[in-house]
Amino acid sequence: MLVKPIRLKLIACVLATLPLYSAASEWSYSGHNSPDHWAGLDANGDYATCAKGTHQSPIDIPSTSATHVKAASASLSINYQRSPLDVVNNGHSIQANVTGDNSLQFQGKTYKLVQFHFHSPSEHLYSGKRFPMEMHWVNQASDGSLLVVAAMIKSGDKNTQLEHIWSKMLPQKKGAHVQLSQEQAPDLGKILPSSSKHFFYKGSLTTPPCTEGVQWVLFEKLLELSPDQISAFQSVFTGNNRPAEAINQREIDED
Repeated sequence: MLVKPIRLKLIACVLATLPLYSAASEWSYSGHNSPDHWAGLDANGDYATCAKGTHQSPIDIPSTSATHVKAASASLSINYQRSPLDVVNNGHSIQANVTGDNSLQFQGKTYKLVQFHFHSPSEHLYSGKRFPMEMHWVNQASDGSLLVVAAMIKSGDKNTQLEHIWSKMLPQKKGAHVQLSQEQAPDLGKILPSSSKHFFYKGSLTTPPCTEGVQWVLFEKLLELSPDQISAFQSVFTGNNRPAEAINQREIDED
């Protein structure tokens, strides 16, 4: 789904305050500014979709009943590599802003990787199961449309690629940055789960302004982080996940 021109200015502002967070009003994951109240936090009504939208994310993926689409996997090609990163604590997550030539193609359209970030616990569920963490890669096409690649994270072996970030100390305070050169940064292509099927569905940003028209691609295969790596993230952020939204009879495809 293409984002209408009237939304492009909003999306540009959203991307400028990554990870896709509007600066219009303070919001959080708990208390009076929690997800239940997001829609009323912006005086201009820009957050109204958080309550009124019918294609919101995240969702509980009913994997046993997903539609099998043979052509879907052939239409997805991800081309990520080792690139300089600006890792920042933005007050809502640890986010890595990406430079360099990182892109993906989906259904004939090219998207450029803008940033990736983490949630704990996971925002999406698989057949009712929630995971310790979730990683999002946010990609944008030249027309402003967005595609988010997601992978659920379980406790297991140390992730040697993400350790490039963890070993530099995750920024502890809001606004703190850690710069990683190309040589210091992880190989983004090697972080992706290998030989995995995917779920595909149309949804929204999982943060205000909850803009819809976002294409989601979720890896079925899980990423692994060690218990220490998960604990290190959770010592900075935990509970930074939006609750699952209603599917509302949306089609969920599986390749």
